[in-house]
Amino acid sequence: MLTGVGSYLPKNKCSNEELSKFVDTSDEWVSKRSGIKFRHFVSKDESTSDMAVNASFNAIKNAKIKKEDIDLIIVATTTPDNTFPATATLVQKKIGINAVSFDVQAVCAGFVFALSIAKSMMIDNYYSNCLVVGADSMSKLLNWDDRTTSVLFGDGAGAVILQKFDNFDKKLDNWGILSNVIHSDGNFYDLLKTNGGVSSNQMTGFIEMSGKEVFKHAIDKLSLSLEEALSLSNKEIKELDWLVPHQANQRIISGVADKLKMNSKKIISTVKDHGNTSAASIPLALDHAVSSKKIKNGNLLGLQAIGGGLSWGASVIRIGKP
Repeated sequence: MLTGVGSYLPKNKCSNEELSKFVDTSDEWVSKRSGIKFRHFVSKDESTSDMAVNASFNAIKNAKIKKEDIDLIIVATTTPDNTFPATATLVQKKIGINAVSFDVQAVCAGFVFALSIAKSMMIDNYYSNCLVVGADSMSKLLNWDDRTTSVLFGDGAGAVILQKFDNFDKKLDNWGILSNVIHSDGNFYDLLKTNGGVSSNQMTGFIEMSGKEVFKHAIDKLSLSLEEALSLSNKEIKELDWLVPHQANQRIISGVADKLKMNSKKIISTVKDHGNTSAASIPLALDHAVSSKKIKNGNLLGLQAIGGGLSWGASVIRIGKP
């Protein structure tokens, strides 16, 4: 069951107006095309693992467990502190606990992929308390001369606590992660990628994106994956209390809502406040909605995300515990 949420945004908050001082853009241009008003950037001495640790401690506190209870850590990130080892092992060290720890790389879909892996491992093994983190320093991958991508991304981290309980009675049925759906299609590899890598040119590279094509795929694949996840959990769209989508672009969020014929009042959107934070965007939005008391214990949630690869997926979750 998902029993705790937490998030973290760097203190350096940058508005569209401030961004226009070093990027050829304007508030009107960015707002109209993406709905983004602000984004946060890490400081020079702040890393992805630092953000992940801050979000993790907030999630641990929210779940009301001891950090020592955690026996599994999965960090979804495309901007690790180092090429290796896994950033998750550094998070483990900084938190000060003993837990199996590793990273997942599915870019913006990373958090949904991590949830799917976590559920499988908790069912198949003896892990009882899993920390799932989405954290990315996307500013490290931006080409400031590319106004089509540099205005869209920001830095941040979000985390959740998953707990396994023995189901001695029926009261735990229909709680927690009810279904996960994940997909990948390498035929669309070049639509959203960086132009660098360890084995290609020994460089990190900058983000390159075919915006119109990604937009088209996002609407279709996000909608279909959520419908698939709902079918697997024997639920219908109308039963969802909230949809918490990947916060990439308000036009995509609205497009999915229209395609699914879902009431926009049931959709959590925080993209205007932090831009596209990749794997961090869903848990960031989730924590905001829980903290503001929009999402309540027992609510049925739909999560969905799409990223480079292309990789995409969806989850249906009943949050909290009875």
